[in-house]
Amino acid sequence: MASNLTQMLDRLLQYRLIRFALTGGIATAIHIAVAFFYLHLIQDNVFLANIFGFSLAFIFSYFAQTLLVFKNSVNWGNALRFFLVQFGALLIAQGISELFVDMNSYLRVILVVFILPIVTYIIHKLWTFSDPQPPQHKS
Repeated sequence: MASNLTQMLDRLLQYRLIRFALTGGIATAIHIAVAFFYLHLIQDNVFLANIFGFSLAFIFSYFAQTLLVFKNSVNWGNALRFFLVQFGALLIAQGISELFVDMNSYLRVILVVFILPIVTYIIHKLWTFSDPQPPQHKS
């Protein structure tokens, strides 16, 4: 039975979207945990809580997405693109969060961390980790 479960898990992990969801889930948990910790123990400031949560989740996410999901090499080029995508998504999510300023702070953090993955997967797939086009040779 354990062998069948292992085989099923191995088959699922062959799919990039499954690996993205798993590593994204861990990054999301990191973001939420850090943000909630900040809100509870330091200050009720959603913006700062999300900045700290984003920062720690970003470090984990970059390495996990690069190495495990997109099976790419760690380098400054894709690190910069990854940061631009993640930071842009954070700004958009924070803007959306500000639309719900009267909502509970914890729910606003949840709103932010569920918007980010949808947007970022598409952009990372199409831009951050896309295979560069080989140069065209003139005949």
